[in-house]
Amino acid sequence: MKRIGVLTSGGDAPGMNAAIRAVTRTAIYKGLDVIGFRRGYEGLLDGDVVPLTVSSVGGIIHRGGTILRTARSERFVKPEGVREGLQRLKEYDINALVVIGGDGSFRGAYDLHKLGYPVIGIPGTIDNDMAGTDCTIGFDTACNTALQCIQKLRDTASSHERLFLVEVMGRHAGFLALEAAVAAGAEYVLLPERPFDIEDLCKKLHYAHERGKSHTLIIVAEGVMTASELSSRLKDTGGYSARIVVLGHLQRGGSPSSFDAVLASRLGGGAIEALVRGEAGVMVGRNAGRVETHPLQYSWETRKDIDEDMMALVEMLGI
Repeated sequence: MKRIGVLTSGGDAPGMNAAIRAVTRTAIYKGLDVIGFRRGYEGLLDGDVVPLTVSSVGGIIHRGGTILRTARSERFVKPEGVREGLQRLKEYDINALVVIGGDGSFRGAYDLHKLGYPVIGIPGTIDNDMAGTDCTIGFDTACNTALQCIQKLRDTASSHERLFLVEVMGRHAGFLALEAAVAAGAEYVLLPERPFDIEDLCKKLHYAHERGKSHTLIIVAEGVMTASELSSRLKDTGGYSARIVVLGHLQRGGSPSSFDAVLASRLGGGAIEALVRGEAGVMVGRNAGRVETHPLQYSWETRKDIDEDMMALVEMLGI
């Protein structure tokens, strides 16, 4: 193995640049050349390449987004697109590919692996919904960003006896919503993984207002419904004046937290170490403090469950 490729795919996540830096510098330390593909699998198909060097990845560890940019590729979903991507990799004499992204990106990598090409995945998504790692790159930063926004809302909520309905990202998973709810002291959280009772929610709002609670906070993951939809379904807010806040893409932006910068660096270095050992068709993850590998398909075939103790905390602490 003399040359590797690296790309970022799907939604961006804080810490992706730190992962690119770690992949590049570890590979060069091991005597390998590194080629980056801009715009994910789209860039691979278009031949949009850039050589990566020790100096070109300098100073990016704390930058948000991804210097390689990212995109979703409809072409690469099709078998002919995967074969074309494989041909591109061979044309550039690239012996293995590192893919940084979520489970959709890993599925594309797995398609290459099934054709016999060496690939390895690094989990980068703010949703934290991939099995095989305790935490995905970007999740911690997104939680901190959401918390900072919610803390600013509390002052206004308390001054005006308001109910704030805060919509956070999480189309299919509620890990971000749950973490933000516990950290922010929310009274209620709505997750895609759990059914909820609108009547029970209204009763809780009444109880909170009757005992003199000056404000209340509900966190809703976008996969359940929008905050606007929730507001329309709440026929009775218990006396609070309801306001809607959608955090949206704010959660994706900004410099990575210390945790994410370290996690991305460890996983980036671990990915190259695994390739050098001869591993392929796997993802790297951090579990109980250790960097481990699992088959790529483990990330979506194995269900990553919501922490029931965290759900119980919201219930007990939000009274």
